[in-house]
Amino acid sequence: MLQNKIYQNFTREILKTFLVILFGLSLIAWTVRAVNFLDLIVENGYSVATYFHYSFLNFFGIMTKFIPLAFLLALIIFILEQIDENEFIILWTSGVKKLKIVNLFFIISLFILFFYLIFSTFLTPLALNKSRTLLSKNGFNSFVPTIRVQQFSDSFKGFTFLVENKINNEIKNIFIHDNSNLLKNLGTNSSQNNSKTIIAEEGIVEEKKMILFSGHILSTNKDNLENDIIKFKQLNIDLTNLQTSTIKLPKLQETTTLDLTKCVVNSTTNKSLNCIENSKKEIFC
Repeated sequence: MLQNKIYQNFTREILKTFLVILFGLSLIAWTVRAVNFLDLIVENGYSVATYFHYSFLNFFGIMTKFIPLAFLLALIIFILEQIDENEFIILWTSGVKKLKIVNLFFIISLFILFFYLIFSTFLTPLALNKSRTLLSKNGFNSFVPTIRVQQFSDSFKGFTFLVENKINNEIKNIFIHDNSNLLKNLGTNSSQNNSKTIIAEEGIVEEKKMILFSGHILSTNKDNLENDIIKFKQLNIDLTNLQTSTIKLPKLQETTTLDLTKCVVNSTTNKSLNCIENSKKEIFC
């Protein structure tokens, strides 16, 4: 009975130290990673709520990587503490076999291994998959944070812009190049194979809407390279359909184990992963 209480106390101390180290290391790494995720707000215009939700889901991916290291450190710290307090000597002199302590460490290691497999196989891919899906479902919240003075910005697919000056939501000397057909209705030719270049003296940006004043629209047909120039005094641009350049398709490590298994067994393409030969080789590697 006494030995069982000793083993329970040892197990409790190891697991408590393991959890403290695991969450401590994970929080430090997550804080650093969360700073990098600020690009979602600054460059891609996502809302603060989307940023925090995305960052929280990525915590699971960070924590999983620290599980082996945290357990190793917890075990080393526990052993050093017991040696320093002569706990092991007391156990040996009281008749407890060293093999039983080794078996206890082995059983705890199996528990940690099971804990690690559950996270790395099921919970982490599911959380990372949800984080990537979150970016695809929630579009950018406002165009204003993505505007950087005197710097070309290509935060959106096929949509490049540059402003010389910005005061609150007022912008000066604007250059816009649209290669994504967002502005295809501007100009005399609405062909899908047209690119638009807009130059304006002033403008106002309000979340997903832009109003430009005193400028020109240059439409270029990619087939015959014909140009069409239109002068305007005021131009209203709806930016709702802009697509951010953020990767929205789940990566291999963000794909659920069930989908990976289907990919290996069946060569058909599913929604979250293209089951091509290269993907299969990467799965096995």
